[in-house]
Amino acid sequence: MTPGKEAVPRPLRRSEHEIIFGTTNARKGWIDVLAVQRNIVVQAWERLTSDPLADDPTCHGMKGDLEFVTHKGVSHRRRQYELSHGARIWFYVEAGNVILLDVHTHHPNATK
Repeated sequence: MTPGKEAVPRPLRRSEHEIIFGTTNARKGWIDVLAVQRNIVVQAWERLTSDPLADDPTCHGMKGDLEFVTHKGVSHRRRQYELSHGARIWFYVEAGNVILLDVHTHHPNATK
C-alpha cells in the first residue's frame, strides 16, 4: 500500500458472510499465510464469504476431538479450509460471520 493512502475494503454482497478474526493467533497466521500463498488465500476468502458451510475436499467439518470448539462460552462446529502445502484455516460460522480461530501455515500436528 502506498504511504498516506487508505486501502478500500472488499465489499460483500448481502448474501455473503463476513470474515472475522476470532483470536490473535488467527490474525497472525492469516498475515503469515497470505505472505506465502496469496492467490490461494484469495480463493479461500471467496469461498468462505460465499458458501462456508458447503462440504467438499477443500472445505469441510472437522472430526473427532476437533469437531467442536468452545469460543466465548458457546460450543460451535469447527470447520477447516485446506490451503496448499498443508496450511489450514480453522473456523466456525455464526450469524452470517465466519470466525477464524486458527490459521496454520503448515499441516497442524493436531490433525496428523
